[in-house]
Amino acid sequence: MLRSGAREPLPFLAARASAYRFALSIIGRVTLDRSINPAINYLMDTELARTFLEIVATGNFVRAAERLNVAQTTVSARVRTLEEKLGRPLFVRNKAGASLTPAGEQFLRYAPTFVQLWQRVQNVVAVPEGHESVLTVAAETSLWQPLLMDWVVAMRHTLPELALRAHVDVPWDLVDQVADGLVDAAVMYAPPHRPGLKIDLLLEEKLVLVTSDPNVRTVNHHGYLTVDWGPEFAREFGANFPDAVTSGLSFDFGPLALGYLLAAGGIGYFRMQAVASYVASGELHLVTEAPKFSYPIYAVSSTDGDEAHVEPALAALRGVVSSEDD
Repeated sequence: MLRSGAREPLPFLAARASAYRFALSIIGRVTLDRSINPAINYLMDTELARTFLEIVATGNFVRAAERLNVAQTTVSARVRTLEEKLGRPLFVRNKAGASLTPAGEQFLRYAPTFVQLWQRVQNVVAVPEGHESVLTVAAETSLWQPLLMDWVVAMRHTLPELALRAHVDVPWDLVDQVADGLVDAAVMYAPPHRPGLKIDLLLEEKLVLVTSDPNVRTVNHHGYLTVDWGPEFAREFGANFPDAVTSGLSFDFGPLALGYLLAAGGIGYFRMQAVASYVASGELHLVTEAPKFSYPIYAVSSTDGDEAHVEPALAALRGVVSSEDD
């Protein structure tokens, strides 16, 4: 949730602190000094959570220490402190490295959120001089270029009082980040509907068939590139091309597939906005007789967001979409 630099940072933290307390209570006892604002207690433990995550990522206390640039004894001490706070052992150490206990598996569900929250708090509290607030905007990986970039450019002109943080991530994580208040607004395809999210249709994007060779105009070609555009596209593609052969090359990331198409040639379905400039230049060719598939783009924000800043940001985004659509 966005907050102005000097406006209510502690209530924001306290609200998140209640979720943190609940998470800890699931795996063990919580030993906190209630005379101190609870948010401060939680944020002091962020370094412990970071250390925990590094051990999980590397599978080894020694390598975690190297990644964190601290002594191995420091890593071990942090783990002991964390285990004492939770009242449960988190790791089993052996010759192969370190593996998680059941309590460690449970804590792994929450530790990334603790770390992300601290990063968000730093952004919220440390408002750069000359700005009113910090706004975090995001897009899923296939949408950052050009939509997220153009959105940021537009806001720098229309909302100069806001400091901006641009973020790119996978869609399932973006939804959680918006819901948790770590991201103020995100641009996504097919976001799931869930309580606390506001979802607005921005653009009815189309997936079109394009080819590097104007003489190749069918999906039943050895150069066809399969791109994972989601289950809805897969169903519609199957209905329209029931006899399509299995492609020998597939991608789960549209921009990567487009880069390959431009470099090596082929044919495949891509977002119209992503290929429009290449079609206009003659580098790619639109297969006009092929069916087009709907691929709508949405803006996702939190119902608890600061509308005084989020709504103008979304208005700037709609302006960007409108100008690109024209």
